[in-house]
Amino acid sequence: MPTPAARAAHEALFPSHSSTLARTDPELVEIFDDFAFEDVLAQSDLDARLRLITQLAALIGAGALAEYRVMLGAALTVGVSPVEVKEVVYQAVPYVGMGRAYDFVHATNDVLTERGVPVPLPGQSTTTRETRDAAGRAVQEQIVGADVVAALHANAPADTLHIQQWLSEHCFGDHYTRTGLDVPTRELVTLALLVGLGGVDAQVRGHVAANRHVGNDRALLVDVVTQLVPFVGYPRTLNALAAIDDIAPAPTDR
Repeated sequence: MPTPAARAAHEALFPSHSSTLARTDPELVEIFDDFAFEDVLAQSDLDARLRLITQLAALIGAGALAEYRVMLGAALTVGVSPVEVKEVVYQAVPYVGMGRAYDFVHATNDVLTERGVPVPLPGQSTTTRETRDAAGRAVQEQIVGADVVAALHANAPADTLHIQQWLSEHCFGDHYTRTGLDVPTRELVTLALLVGLGGVDAQVRGHVAANRHVGNDRALLVDVVTQLVPFVGYPRTLNALAAIDDIAPAPTDR
């Protein structure tokens, strides 16, 4: 049986929920719950809402649809709003593609509908086809720096310049400019998505730097990545921590 602390944390996320795995695989559930809901939580200063938001993002990246549905219920229980949940899913689209995001959009709609939340939700877009380029470029410069954006466009080969243009107007203009989540939270979501996705170490490094650029410090990044360990495993989280160590080194004792 999980420890009292683990049981209490589990009950707060899943009130009155009876796990089928607890009946079929009690040893695994005990090990996982003690780790995820006592050991890992004890290392965190995150509020429950931000913890669940970033865990949902990582589960999308990992393609873990069934666990996403379970943790979505927990997220709504601790006060993550339906709009915030939808924005996590929408933020995922330019990073994992609609091929992976499609099932998560439908799962989110199903869970919201089961809880009596009408869909579609109020729109969060702030740009149009005419304004997305300038607005996207502005938020991209805020996140990675104007010099970096200028260099990306200037140095792109002529036959791939359209990709840089799409990054500015689609990834940043259509998505990062939306309301529902602020830019620092979107960058944490993006980092968690990429950690969950795996195999994208260069992009993880880029978004560690971007997180630092928008004010998310090392302690916050380490905390977020720590909270992903139970859901995406050690290799992906260790790679993310290596990127954090390179870009935002721990202070040395003198």
